[in-house]
Amino acid sequence: MSEDLCVRITSIDETWIERAAKRQLSLTKPPFSLGHLEEAANRLAAIQQTETPNVSKKRIYVIAGDHGVTAEGVSAYPREVTPQMVLNFLRGGAAINVLATHGNIDVKVVDAGVDADLSSESGLINLKRIRGTANFATGPAMERSEALRLVNAGIALADRSFADGISLLGIGEMGIGNTTAASAITAALTNEDPASHTDRGTGLDDPSLARKIEVIRRAIAVNSPDPNDPIDVLAKVGGTEIAVMAGLIIGAATNRIAVICDGFISTAAAAIAVRLCDPVRGYLFVAHRSVERGHAALIELIGVSPLLDLKMKLGEGTGAALAMHLVDASAKLLSQMATFCEAGVSDKQ
Repeated sequence: MSEDLCVRITSIDETWIERAAKRQLSLTKPPFSLGHLEEAANRLAAIQQTETPNVSKKRIYVIAGDHGVTAEGVSAYPREVTPQMVLNFLRGGAAINVLATHGNIDVKVVDAGVDADLSSESGLINLKRIRGTANFATGPAMERSEALRLVNAGIALADRSFADGISLLGIGEMGIGNTTAASAITAALTNEDPASHTDRGTGLDDPSLARKIEVIRRAIAVNSPDPNDPIDVLAKVGGTEIAVMAGLIIGAATNRIAVICDGFISTAAAAIAVRLCDPVRGYLFVAHRSVERGHAALIELIGVSPLLDLKMKLGEGTGAALAMHLVDASAKLLSQMATFCEAGVSDKQ
């Protein structure tokens, strides 16, 4: 199993951004009047290496996995909610399903490590070998080999999407306890105290939040994750769904597909991917700024500004689904708007 995950990734060519920016100036609008939409379109043009980008085929992967650290009382919801929500995704009843239908987005649901037998469920992509991670407050969440296998499995999902003609990918997640894993990853990668990056998740009260912070401090002390070795961080304090999402981001960049991460947990996966393969940041969009406290540090780490700020923290890829509207719109504006010359409109002197 190879750890050379980045061999096929090339950085986006800045000359394509310059070409797209030049085309923006020729369109029937005042210069820079579409703000961040122009920036998104220009980067999309560089990813696709065309001045007329297109994202007509969109897909979101919702990756699910359980977390052994829930034994420490770090979540307001029981672990059984994870498989229950997976079934809800498959039946089309969750928020992500509603938003995906609204946006003509294909949704794929993945079992990366749910602590339940879901093998008979039609439509579920099964990548599971372990039924949830171990309690990382007392030892590593998973073996390094398992973390690496899951990253490679995520790359394979992106390869499959490329074969299917997908032009814009999104990632979302489900897993009770995964804000604890994301906070632990953030603390490990930034070398900062977990209190700076840990929030209430699905609704912890003050005593439970304090316990969650102490659990993460203990996990960092017990496991000593190496911030210079992202797979080590992932294996020691991460989650199965986070590993697959990191792989999807790497695989998207390998295939020159733009990829939108959702909120806090998927941005933790993005941070792992960027630390593994720095060029992936050029292919990456962050959907929205989560209200989770640790998200700001992850945004700064990967260096990609969020497209939206809606005070959301649901996960599931819901923010990614909404952001896909903006990325799609930005592509259409660059590709379909008339130039001054074409429209017979006078440009400014």
